Amino acid sequence: MSVIDETLQANTRYAADFNKGALPLPPARHLAVVVCMDARIDPARALGLGEGDAHVIRNAGGRVSEALRSLAISQTLLATKEVAVIHHTDCGMLTFTDESIRKQLREQRGADADNVAFLPFHDLDQSVRDDLAAYKKSQLVRQDVPVRGFVYDVKTGRLREVT
Repeated sequence: MSVIDETLQANTRYAADFNKGALPLPPARHLAVVVCMDARIDPARALGLGEGDAHVIRNAGGRVSEALRSLAISQTLLATKEVAVIHHTDCGMLTFTDESIRKQLREQRGADADNVAFLPFHDLDQSVRDDLAAYKKSQLVRQDVPVRGFVYDVKTGRLREVT
């Protein structure tokens, strides 16, 4: 059985007891979280969030520049009033450069990715600072709300604020 088939079976069990269909569209805690897609991070559990509490926007590295569209929608249409940006230790984004992944894509798939910014980084804390700066530079997002950055430790589950 494929992994997707396993997840479909799990969904059938989940839906059998589902009772969250009446949750309102805006998140109850008015929070948007931008976090890496790393499978070792469970943002809801790590942050004490339940269904309906927050918008969790995930991408490789938890990069704000890729999340701006979602943040704009979250804030403008769905009333989020705080933003947490979370990167993490042992991140895959620390392991490559734009050129190295472009080369792999060319060799493995014949793909031309020369115009794609994959947004790797070499300094974890600086990547958080860079993303906070990218947020502040954007006209798409609210500048009158708290925006804070963190590093999640994949070994301990703890967050550390980056200033």
